[in-house]
Amino acid sequence: MYSMDQPKKKFYTPGEALPKIAAYCAYQERTTKEVEAKLREYGLTEDEAGEIIIRLSREKLLDEERFAKSFVRGKVGIKKWGRRRITQELKQKGLSEYCIKVGLKEIDGDVYYQNLLDTLEKRNRVEKEGNQRLRRQKLTMFLTVKGYENDLIKMALDDLGKEAEEE
Repeated sequence: MYSMDQPKKKFYTPGEALPKIAAYCAYQERTTKEVEAKLREYGLTEDEAGEIIIRLSREKLLDEERFAKSFVRGKVGIKKWGRRRITQELKQKGLSEYCIKVGLKEIDGDVYYQNLLDTLEKRNRVEKEGNQRLRRQKLTMFLTVKGYENDLIKMALDDLGKEAEEE
């Protein structure tokens, strides 16, 4: 009888897994945690996976500092995330405090604050709350979820308030 079960997973020897995982790492930056999970899916033991990870690191196909820098640039430049959210995401991906610090150095303070202002102005235009106090609370909450720091949020909201008074 024909079975509707999932197709059998293919397991690889360390020799077969190496070129596959090298291509996986070359395609885009990866974390050690992601690579280890993929190698375990291939049916490799922890020791075999460890040896391949060491080799990938030596050959610079796997570099967590480079991953952190790339991740930070992308999230600041495209998603307009704040430092707190980026730090949280990098911790979840299993990066060390050192790699996270290296990654966060990619943030240009002026660009970062401008992102915060742009995000705030954009959100302010679509916010329907009429009560100014509640509106400010909602905008603060939105920016907090985006990962911005409270002191910067307050400063940006004050700047926005001054602009509104001038108009």
